Amino acid sequence: MTQPAHPEGLSMLDKRRIEAEILKEVYETLKQSHGEETARRTIAESVRRSAIEQARAFAAAAPGGTSLKAFQDVMPLWTKGGALEIEVKEESGDSFAFNVVRCRYAETYKAMGLGEIGHLLSCNRDGAFCEGYDPKLKLARSQTIMQGASHCDFRYTYEK
Repeated sequence: MTQPAHPEGLSMLDKRRIEAEILKEVYETLKQSHGEETARRTIAESVRRSAIEQARAFAAAAPGGTSLKAFQDVMPLWTKGGALEIEVKEESGDSFAFNVVRCRYAETYKAMGLGEIGHLLSCNRDGAFCEGYDPKLKLARSQTIMQGASHCDFRYTYEK
C-alpha cells in the first residue's frame, strides 16, 4: 500500500521542522565524526533522495496523472499558514513563475540554529521534487532567501 504523500492536517512547515530536529542531530554527529564537508554532502544527498520519494507519492496520488496544473494544485501545502508568501509572475499551460517574498522555512531553520544548512534542508528539495514528480517538470531558480537574497525566483516549465 502506498503511503500518503502528506499527512492530513500537518502543515509542510511543521513537517519540515520535525525533520530538521532529527537532521540537526545527524548533521552535528557527522560533522564531529567525519567533518563538515562530509556532513553537508550526506545531508544534501539524504534530503534530495527523500524529496524524490515524496514527489513520487504525490505523483501517484495526482488525479488524472501528473501535469503542471496538478503540481500547482498541491502548492497550497507549501504555502499553508503563510509559510511562503508568493507573487505569481506568470501562469500558463506550460509555465508557472513566481517569487517567494517571505519564507518562513528560512526563518524557522535560522531560529533552530540551522541557517548554515537551511538551503540543504529546504531549497535542495525543490529541483529534486521535480525529478520524482515528473521529469518533464523543470525548475530554474537563480537565488533564494535562504542564502541571503531578497526573494526566491521560481520558474517552473513543463515540457510537452
